[in-house]
Amino acid sequence: MNPSADRRLEGDDPGESDRADAGAAAAPAGGVRTALLVVSALLLLEAAAVIALLVWLIIDLLTLQPSSIATAVALIVLVAVGAAWLTAVALASLRRRPWSRSSAIVWQILQLSIAVGAFQGLFARADIGWVLLVPAITVIGLLLWTPVRLAYARPEDAVAG
Repeated sequence: MNPSADRRLEGDDPGESDRADAGAAAAPAGGVRTALLVVSALLLLEAAAVIALLVWLIIDLLTLQPSSIATAVALIVLVAVGAAWLTAVALASLRRRPWSRSSAIVWQILQLSIAVGAFQGLFARADIGWVLLVPAITVIGLLLWTPVRLAYARPEDAVAG
């Protein structure tokens, strides 16, 4: 049992109101608010793109003859799971849930690896590579920026950090 932590939980800490006022004053301003908006907007756009990909794959399955129905269905299930995950991350990012930051970084790293693959190989598509690479680097950079990181932190983590 930590007595100072107990006092903070009970609200008896004399500096608590000062820290709360400082936290309110340190609410996202100007550039940080814009960065948070850009992160959420890009995540929502990426979620919409994955949902559009899911719809396209379903239409392809229904209208074309796949070489393997099992593989096509498995791909649709994987893309559906990815779409659900990314939509949840994007919506949680709007609410600044702490878990959404790490999940968004994981998604951006996956997207970055797909972008690198799009730049090379027999069927290289630099246009697709750039469309995937630029938002991934932007979101990773913004999520690692200290003011944005603190905006996603739990209140008790922000005070301690």
